[in-house]
Amino acid sequence: MNAIAKAAETLSPARPLLAVEGLEKRYGTAIACTDVSFRMWPGEVLGIVGESGSGKTTLLGMLSGRIEADGGQALYTDRAGTTHDVVTMGEAERRRLAREEWGIVHQNPRDGLRLDVSAGANVGEPLMATGARHYGRIRDRALDWLGRVEIDGGRIDDLPRTFSGGMQQRLQIARNLVIGPRLVFMDEPTGGLDVSVQARLLDLIRELNEDLGLSVLIVTHDLAVARLLADRLMVMRRGRVVEQGLTDQILDDPQHPYTQLLVSSVLQV
Repeated sequence: MNAIAKAAETLSPARPLLAVEGLEKRYGTAIACTDVSFRMWPGEVLGIVGESGSGKTTLLGMLSGRIEADGGQALYTDRAGTTHDVVTMGEAERRRLAREEWGIVHQNPRDGLRLDVSAGANVGEPLMATGARHYGRIRDRALDWLGRVEIDGGRIDDLPRTFSGGMQQRLQIARNLVIGPRLVFMDEPTGGLDVSVQARLLDLIRELNEDLGLSVLIVTHDLAVARLLADRLMVMRRGRVVEQGLTDQILDDPQHPYTQLLVSSVLQV
């Protein structure tokens, strides 16, 4: 039995979706993340909060395979029950998981969309990447998902560059969720949007999470967003997790001095 299989066996029968132990990332002498450990469970929304430079976005990048970790392990269990170490897996394995199991919603929707093809094609491409070939069915699925994220179906052939920022973000969400991912990574999904647009987008994310039973790992500097969406929170400072627990518990009764500062808005995050 290899090391990954042994580690996975110790997690059964209540096996987490993601089991992270001692994750590390350095840039020269600068510590981006160090000794990060946590568990994430199927259907859970886990929020990562902290001020700018705390390491939360670096952590998200390592877990999604976009940033190479320097140490530790991150064991992800797929639909078939197979466990993968995100830290050591190869590029082909990472691409397959990103195509079939994961969604990644970027802060800037332009980073997650193809601006030179239609809205319908943006939603349809992930379906084609997972084997769909019937044009009519692909278009019907795209129309269905545009409706789910409150984009007029009449705009299915429009280019995303003609959409508002909020519409682009909703389109990016549809592009990521159309394949039915097991885990969705979200990096400041409401950043840069007007307050009213943020509120509707948050309602949409919460509704989709409840309807689809998504597992979501969300990075945000906004504690109001964290309270609305996350079941549990991890608070990061200088690359370390300083506190983690149920969201209401963390925000209503913070124990670590840094978390207390965050909650009292002394720090500008």
